[in-house]
Amino acid sequence: MHVALRPRSGCLVLCLCLSVFTLLLQSLWVPLEMTRDEPAGRSPEEQGQRGLGFRRLALRLEALSTQVQRLSRERDNTQLTRDDLSLLLQSFRHNQQGLARLVERELKRVSQRLDQLSRQHHHQSDTPPSHDEHRLHTGPSEKCEVPIDPAYPVCAEKVEFLRARWQSDPCYSFYGVDGTTCSILTYLSQIEDFCPPRLGRNHSALPWHEKPHPYTEKAEIRTTLSPLYEVISNSSGPAINFIRSRVERMSERWIQAGLRMRQRSNKTVSTLMRVLLYPGALAGSVGQHFESMVETGGPLGELVQWADLSACLTILGHKLTFSTSQQQLQSLIGAAPGQGSCPIQRPLTFDLIYTDYHGLAHLQGTMGLAFLHYKCRFRILDSFGTEPAFNLGSYARTHGYKTLWGSWGLQPLQYMTMFPHTPDNSFLGFVSEEAVKQEAREEELEADTYRKDRIAVVYGKQDYMWQGKSDYVEVISEVLETHATVYQTPGRASNLPGFIRNHGLLTQERFLRLLRRAKVFVGLGFPYEGPAPIEAIALGCVFLQPRFDPPHSSDNNNFYKGKPTTRQISSQHPYAETFMGKPHVWTVDVTNKTDVREAVRAILQDEVKPFTPREFRCEGMLERVHAYVTHQNFCSNSIPTWPPESALRVHLGPLGQSCVSVCRRASLVCEPALFHHLNSPAVFTRLKIGCSSIGQEENHLFPSYNPWGRHCGLQQEPLLFSCAGSDPSRRRLCPCRAHLPGQVALCPDCI
Repeated sequence: MHVALRPRSGCLVLCLCLSVFTLLLQSLWVPLEMTRDEPAGRSPEEQGQRGLGFRRLALRLEALSTQVQRLSRERDNTQLTRDDLSLLLQSFRHNQQGLARLVERELKRVSQRLDQLSRQHHHQSDTPPSHDEHRLHTGPSEKCEVPIDPAYPVCAEKVEFLRARWQSDPCYSFYGVDGTTCSILTYLSQIEDFCPPRLGRNHSALPWHEKPHPYTEKAEIRTTLSPLYEVISNSSGPAINFIRSRVERMSERWIQAGLRMRQRSNKTVSTLMRVLLYPGALAGSVGQHFESMVETGGPLGELVQWADLSACLTILGHKLTFSTSQQQLQSLIGAAPGQGSCPIQRPLTFDLIYTDYHGLAHLQGTMGLAFLHYKCRFRILDSFGTEPAFNLGSYARTHGYKTLWGSWGLQPLQYMTMFPHTPDNSFLGFVSEEAVKQEAREEELEADTYRKDRIAVVYGKQDYMWQGKSDYVEVISEVLETHATVYQTPGRASNLPGFIRNHGLLTQERFLRLLRRAKVFVGLGFPYEGPAPIEAIALGCVFLQPRFDPPHSSDNNNFYKGKPTTRQISSQHPYAETFMGKPHVWTVDVTNKTDVREAVRAILQDEVKPFTPREFRCEGMLERVHAYVTHQNFCSNSIPTWPPESALRVHLGPLGQSCVSVCRRASLVCEPALFHHLNSPAVFTRLKIGCSSIGQEENHLFPSYNPWGRHCGLQQEPLLFSCAGSDPSRRRLCPCRAHLPGQVALCPDCI
C-alpha cells in the first residue's frame, strides 16, 4: 500500500528520525560526569576529546531537529521533497561501518537546504524581529559560512554547539541569536570572541571587557561609619542585624584606630576601590537555612568576619556596596537575562568583590565567560583555608585532591582565612571584641581591671556539642561554678547535667558580661577554630581546651572531610595553642581526669591578665587589610613584587616536612609570593646542592630535592607553589620570612 507524505508530515517524520538517532549517538559519547558535575551551557570541547566524531554528528542532528521543528511550525509551504527524505532514510540502511560517514554527508546537504529555507523565511517575513542595543544585527539575505582560522581553533565546534543549544538559555536570544549561522557567528565574534571578526563589520573590544580605569580618586581614612550603615540598610534579617549590631558596638574603637593609623603614617592614603561585599551564604536557599540558625545557637564566626571587614574597608575610605540577594547581584554586575550562559553586558564596575564559596558559585552562574576574565578581582572568605593542590582543578582530579570545594583555579592568596593557619592563603582575621566602656562604668571598674569569680563558662551553644563530655565538665565543676549558654528549644527538657547553670542563648552584650566574670572558658572540642576563645582571652579568661590525639584531619574527621586542606588539627583551637599558649591557653587530655584537675588547679593559682595579639585589634586589622588592598594585584601577568625580595629567607627543609613546618621551626612563616625567587637551578647551586638531573613539572611539592638520585625538581605551574605538602623522599625548598610582632601577615619590609 502506497501512502503519500504531505510536506509538513515529511518534516515531522524527519524530525522524529533525527531525534531518535540523536539520542542513540548521545548515549555513546556523553560522559557520566557531564550530567553530574558540569554546569549547563558549557561547550562540548570542555568535556574532553572522547567520541569526537559522534559528538559533532550528534550536535548536528540536534541542530537539524530544532530547525525542522521550527520550520514546520512557521511555514506550511516549507517542504523537503520525497527524494530528499528517501535519500536520507536509505542512508540509514547502509552497512554499520559506513553509517556515521554517510549520515554526516547527507545531513550536511539537508542542512544547507534548511538554512536556505530559513533565510528565505526571514527575508519574506512582514514582521522582522525586534532589536535593542544588545541584539546583534545580521543582514536578512546574508550568506554565512563557518570560517577556518588557526587563530580561532574552536570556532566550528562552538557554532555546532549553539546551533543545538541556542534555545537552552534566553540570554542567547537577548544577544540576537536566532538559530541561523549568521547570528551565531556574529555572537561568537562580537560577544564571546571564539570566532574571527565578520568581514565588513567593525570589530572592537568585547563589550564586557575591562576598560582603562583612571584611578585618580584617593581613599582617605574616615572618622565615621555612616556610609556602611547606609549600604547595610538595604538588607535585613537576623544575620544582617547581628552584623549591624556588632559594627555599632565597636564603632568608637574603629574610628579611634583609624585616627591613630592616620597620625602615625602618611602611607595610609591609597587608591579608592569600588568594592562589592556579597556573603553568598546569606543568599538564596542556603541563606534561609543560615538565617534560621543565627538565633538558635548556630555558627556566627563568618558573620563576625563580614562585620569587621565591612567596618575596616569603610574606615579605610573605600566605596562599598553590600548585597545578600542573588537577584540584586545579577543587576549589580550587569548580567544578561537568562541562566548565566552568556557574558555580562558591560565591564565590571567593581575593583574588588569579597564573597565566599557559595557566592563564587553564584558569580560563575551569572557572569558566563566574563567570570574567567574577572576572577582576579575576587577575594574569598574561607574560614578553614584552601591549599594549592585542591585549588587547581586539573591537578586535583588527577592527584586525588578533588573535593566539593576548591578547583576554582584562583591564586591561592585570593582565599582569605579567619586565622593564619594556611600561609598559602591570605590571613584576613577579625577583631576581638572586648567589653565596652559603658559596662565597665556600670560595674565601677577601671578599664584595665578585671574582677574574676570562681566560675567557668562552657564554650558550646548547642546540645550535641556536649555529647560524651559530661565527665570532663564534672571535674571542672568540682572547683568552679560552671555556666552554659546553650540554646533551649521551647517546651523541651534540658539534656545538660544537673550541675550546669544554663543561661540559654545570650545576646552578645550579656555574653561578654558573663565572660568578664569568668576565670575559665572551657572548650568541648567543637566548634573548631572560632572567634570566641580569642575574645574570652581578651577579657582575661583562661581557655582550657581538648588535645586531639591523633590529630583531626580530613582522613579521620567528618567535619574536615571534603574540605580543601590536609591540615592536622592538634587541638580545638590550634592558633590559640601555638601563638598564645600558657598561661592564656591550656591544652589537656580531657579523658584523663588527673590531667584536667591539675590544669584547673594551676589556672586558679595564677593571675592572668587580658591579652589580645595586635593582629586581632582594630588597628592591626586596618593595617593588614590596607596592605592587601594596596599591594595584592592578581590581575597582572608580571611577577609579584610584594612582599619584596629583601624579606626572603631561603631554607632547605629536612625530608618529609612541609614548608609550613620548616619555616615555623625557624620562628619564621612561609611566604608563597616569594616562591618564584627559588624556582631556578641557580638557587640549588647557591645552596651547594649538586643536581644530577633537573626536571620541571606540575607538582605542589616543587621546588624540592630528592637525595636518592640527586634529582632537583622545579615548578612548572605557578598556581601550585605551595607551603603545604610533604613527602618522605623530598626536601622542600622553602621561602620563609620574618613577621612583625603580633602581626603574622606582614613582614618588617612589607609596610
